[in-house]
Amino acid sequence: MQKTLVIGGAGYIGSHMARMLCEQGQDVVVFDNLSTGHRWAVGQATLVEGDILDRDALDKLFVEYGAFDLVIHFGARSLVGESVSDPQLYYVNNVAGTLNLLQAMVASGHTKLVFSSTAAVYGMPEVTLIDESQPKQPINPYGASKWMVEQMLGDFQSAYGLNSVCLRYFNAAGADPSAEIGEAHEPETHLIPNVLKAVLGQGNGLKVFGDDYATRDGSCVRDYVHVNDLCRAHLLAGEYMQTNAGAHAFNLGNGNGFSVLEIIAAAEQVVGQRILYDVLERRPGDPDTLVANASRARESLGWVPEYQDIVEIIGTAWRWHNKKSPG
Repeated sequence: MQKTLVIGGAGYIGSHMARMLCEQGQDVVVFDNLSTGHRWAVGQATLVEGDILDRDALDKLFVEYGAFDLVIHFGARSLVGESVSDPQLYYVNNVAGTLNLLQAMVASGHTKLVFSSTAAVYGMPEVTLIDESQPKQPINPYGASKWMVEQMLGDFQSAYGLNSVCLRYFNAAGADPSAEIGEAHEPETHLIPNVLKAVLGQGNGLKVFGDDYATRDGSCVRDYVHVNDLCRAHLLAGEYMQTNAGAHAFNLGNGNGFSVLEIIAAAEQVVGQRILYDVLERRPGDPDTLVANASRARESLGWVPEYQDIVEIIGTAWRWHNKKSPG
């Protein structure tokens, strides 16, 4: 039986990952400080409460629960605005915390890591269809912290033989079709859950930031990929490292861009009603269009997203949000 450690496995993507691994019959250990994750989301996995800033706790984890066949790391702060207003949180948690994890892995002989990275490493790219060769020029501490970790992983592979795959997500969306787990952030900053929360009368109303972008309808265009498709990519990344040593990086996205207004229109199809919104000034630093070229992941990992239809993706999220949260 394969044994996998999921750092941050009580959070949005991490809990879907833990669930998928458990469904495969794996022995799954989740390590999470529950600062933004939820105990109920861990499901059948073993939960170990702890913080990646606590090196002793990490060493104890590897002694008591190792050896793991694979470590998957989701344990990062991920709010762009917060990273700008309080960057120390991001450099301490995302960079120093990950360094603790890497040191603990090397000390305990663990050699395979899948790292949850982000399209934010690219900053404001010159092209609309972004591949991995684009310059890494993050424009906020969140993206900078992830790029620093990617560089550390290259150095750790060269020096210590710690192999890694960095997966650069574009916009994670949707929920498990069971509606037993889903996106449960507080505060919520992502578009699709905020659209659906507006339908349910939650929050302070739906806001669209900017309608004067150089896009087909004036609103920002982004690439949305279903959370379970992201998780499948992590499984494939683990398999890839069985025969491919090194520090690798892959984009994860559908390759299809949808504008903010198109997302709202698709959500109206799902919920069967008009969704009202207010248009505000655009936010500084928001590019017109960000869409992934994920051909490298398709060719090297054999990864093909199963959820291609944005209405279907939003439908899985709606079933989750429309159901009473267990938390």
